[in-house]
Amino acid sequence: MPICQKYLTLDSMRKILLVIDMQNDFIDGALGTKEAVAIVEKVKAKIQSYPREAVFATRDTHQKNYLESQEGKFLPVPHCIEGSEGWQLQKDIESMIAPEAIINKPSFGSVELARRLSDLNKREPLDVELVGLCTDICVVSNALLLKAFMPEVPISVDSSCCAGVTQEKHLAALETMRSCQIQVI
Repeated sequence: MPICQKYLTLDSMRKILLVIDMQNDFIDGALGTKEAVAIVEKVKAKIQSYPREAVFATRDTHQKNYLESQEGKFLPVPHCIEGSEGWQLQKDIESMIAPEAIINKPSFGSVELARRLSDLNKREPLDVELVGLCTDICVVSNALLLKAFMPEVPISVDSSCCAGVTQEKHLAALETMRSCQIQVI
């Protein structure tokens, strides 16, 4: 990169939005909460504030043998089984995101997403914002993974467009992200 990234202003960086796991099972399905339902309209508005080509999404993806997996042993609630209705992104949100920008992930954090954005950042400096579910599991995991891959990239999370498993865990995850130099707005 010809210009040292630390000298770039935020205005010269390409803003990217990451929509984490806004899937039916996390909104009003197997693991849904009223807090998750409450952020859907805010997330849709946030997506609309970005150009379509600047929006990526993750989709928690499990197989039919989920209960046999390590995660399934700790959380014995089948959810986001590939191909099921619960696995799908919320329909309005899905319609706003290019299909090639949706990344299936078998774990909390997406290494594929981190690699894609890291490669993109090498060509064009990024400013990354995250929204979605659940703050205390997949949002924090992806934020920290991105920070590890790209320590000099500004990363933020819009707390009003996230929901945790509980309000207490949501707040704790926000504090963890603050401690790791992720801006919470």
